[in-house]
This record gives sequence, structure tokens and C-alpha cells, in this order.
Amino acid sequence: MTTEVTISLAQIDCRIADPETNFAQAAMQVAEAARRGSDLVLLPELWSTAYALDQAAALAGPLAHTPADGGWFGRVAQMAADHGLYVAGSLLEAREGRFFNCLAVYGPDGTLAGAYRKMHLFRLMDEEKYLAPGEESVILDLPWGKTGLAICYDLRFPELFRGYALAGARLMLIPAEWPHPRRAHWQTLLRARAIENQCFVAACNRIGTTGAATFFGASAVIDPWGEALVEAGETAALLTVRVDLALVDTVRQRIPVFEDRRPELYTLAG
Repeated sequence: MTTEVTISLAQIDCRIADPETNFAQAAMQVAEAARRGSDLVLLPELWSTAYALDQAAALAGPLAHTPADGGWFGRVAQMAADHGLYVAGSLLEAREGRFFNCLAVYGPDGTLAGAYRKMHLFRLMDEEKYLAPGEESVILDLPWGKTGLAICYDLRFPELFRGYALAGARLMLIPAEWPHPRRAHWQTLLRARAIENQCFVAACNRIGTTGAATFFGASAVIDPWGEALVEAGETAALLTVRVDLALVDTVRQRIPVFEDRRPELYTLAG
């Protein structure tokens, strides 16, 4: 199994409640990523609709397992199959009468590799009023190694990422809609999650404005030392970088944080 993967981050302006325009943007970015030889394209959070949560009944669709299942997710599956790479990003999912913010990962053959439903809902964007929270963390065994999935606000919960690292994940994927004025939080937390877990973090944030929220981009791939291998500004961009996840093992041997953990002492008595 290879430990190398070429990642593209498709930083786009997600138009509110306009999936056709957003799919057209995404299709161009995925095609260009394929031309660059990417193995994986990461799109932002809710990239097909932006924060049109009050229109979820009209905009959400069921999770597809193959392109033949159709719907919005089926179109993403077809996009992955058409270009022979992995495509990941979150969309509104309709499931059992509820709506979820669902990060779906489709493989080069168009089949679903796995899906994660956002478990921490962000009250400042009224997510809890419209969405149901996910109930489980998700690690995927992908060709380059174990990969943990999270969405935006999840970044503020280090326990999730530590659990992924302890379970063997060496890469974390995080689509986001993270707005001003919290750019410093975004950049700091991405580096913190990478450094403390000695892993790679690939995060794709949108740009543009929805209502009173302006999104700043700053999508990035951070290595286990906390260094940004690529990092965007506040305009549309397709960032591409090739990484070798073997660096995770090197860093963990150099500074053996996981060997030195003492979890039996981390719970306060009384």
C-alpha cells in the first residue's frame, strides 16, 4: 500500500440555495484536479447549497451508494467515477425524516467509500434548529492509509481527533464554512490538531458571503510538524499538494507523544 497521496482543495464561493451553479463550479475544479493527477479532491462544507438550512426539505437528498442511485449525492458519485479519483465534501442529507450535514467520500469507481454526519452542530449558524446531529465518528481505510472525517465546528473538539489518531488515522479531512472574524481560530486549530496528533490535516473552507457571514477561505494542508504545505488566501483557488503519510511515523518516533501518554491520570478524582 502506498503512503503517498496527491490532495486538491477546491476553495469555491458556494451560492446560497443554487446547487446547479455550485455543481458546475465543483465539476470544473474536479476536472482540473484530475488533470493535475490528484488522488483526492476535498470540497467545502455544504458546498452544493451553502447555509440554506431553512430550505433543507427542498434541497436535501438521500445518501447514494453508486451513481445509479441518482440525486445530488449520486451526481457526486458520478463526478468521482468520471474522473477516476476520490471526491469528498458535505451536502444536506435527507434520512428517515431528518436532515444531516453529511460528508460523503466517493471513490474512483463511483462507489461510496464512507460517510460522516456532523456530530457537533454550530448554534451561531442555527444548525441545531434544522439539522440532526450525527452519532458516530468515522475512519476510512483508503489506499494511502486510515483517514478520519470531521466537519467545520468539529475542529473545536480535540477529543474527536485524538480518538482518530489513536485508532490509526494519519490524515484528517475537514470541509468547512468558517467565517470572519474567526480566521485566527481556524488557522490555530488546524495546526493544533495536526501537531498534537502528529498527523496531516487537509481542510477546505469556502469563500464568499451568505447573509451577514463572510467566509475567508484559508484552506490548507498542514503536516505533522504544524507546517502549512499549501494555504490559500480569500479568493477562489484549487490547491494541490502531494504528501507522504510516512512522515507521521517519523514524527511520532522523533517525539513519542503516544508512547508517553498517561490516560489513566487524565480524569480528575472526586
